[in-house]
Amino acid sequence: MLFPTNLNLGATIPSGSNLQSFVLEIVLTFILMLTILFTSQGSKETGTMAGLAIGGVVLLEAMFAGPICGASMNPARSLSPAIVSGNVATLWIYLSAPVVGATLATFVWRYIK
Repeated sequence: MLFPTNLNLGATIPSGSNLQSFVLEIVLTFILMLTILFTSQGSKETGTMAGLAIGGVVLLEAMFAGPICGASMNPARSLSPAIVSGNVATLWIYLSAPVVGATLATFVWRYIK
């Protein structure tokens, strides 16, 4: 009701193909999750620097991949705007790819650790 001319209302919509966005979201979430795990877990916690490292990764990923796939990296980030705007056709990408990427990152982190 507040923004009748904006049809997307913040929804994450891929500008490339669905497969391209799906793979890119997996890679982005994988990198972000590895950064989170390595900076916040274990005896070498970086404390306040963890926030800068994680924020830097989010910034770089959003800058480079945002125009292609939206760089959601978080299912909750895409769920509500998609429902409110009614753009749910590609929502499956943003619900499943981050789960796959985060799961892969967890296995890699455990293997390296």
